[in-house]
Amino acid sequence: MMKKILVINPNSNPAVTEGFSDSIEALRLTSGPEIECITLEEGPWGIETQEHADSVVIPLRDLMLARTDADAFVIACYSDPGIEVCRKAVPEPVFGIQESGVFAALQRGERFGVIALGPKSIERHLPYIRHLGVESRLAAELPLNLSVEESESEGAFPRILQVARELSEKAGADTLILGCAGMARHRQKLENAIGLPVTDPTQAAVCQALGTVLLA
Repeated sequence: MMKKILVINPNSNPAVTEGFSDSIEALRLTSGPEIECITLEEGPWGIETQEHADSVVIPLRDLMLARTDADAFVIACYSDPGIEVCRKAVPEPVFGIQESGVFAALQRGERFGVIALGPKSIERHLPYIRHLGVESRLAAELPLNLSVEESESEGAFPRILQVARELSEKAGADTLILGCAGMARHRQKLENAIGLPVTDPTQAAVCQALGTVLLA
């Protein structure tokens, strides 16, 4: 049986799932493992507050426990909600896109900048950055002041580029992270426009999961 990586969108917006699924198409190898992207139907339409993040922890855990066909899991939300709970609940490896995205970005620059949805997102992200021990490498994290749904649209790109330039020119970031799974479709266009490495954290997490599963 072909091995499987299950990538879970903890919000209930299928357009976000479709967007990051498209962004990892190149990682779908004909020889496997299979990469399945699903939407958590119980989740909020967008995870934009701590309450939203807390509300998906138990549903995520229960979904992973039920999916005994998966060989690895990816939580496709930039605040990695429930990652410790899920890691304790299932024997398979669980990857969070914030953790994976940060460490991937650090391999491409000295100081990383994060493009966040809004101030409440930053409030969730910064304690986790400190937990990961990489606060000294963070140039800044700046908000788009957009919702998850708005950030996913093509019309969000000018604002994303504006914040990217602020991170580069004012904060000194030499590598950037898209701070929401919904921004996946903007990565290549932003990298071409800004001239700096741009990490899509879902791509980073799936790459790590892929290597883990292939070498198991």
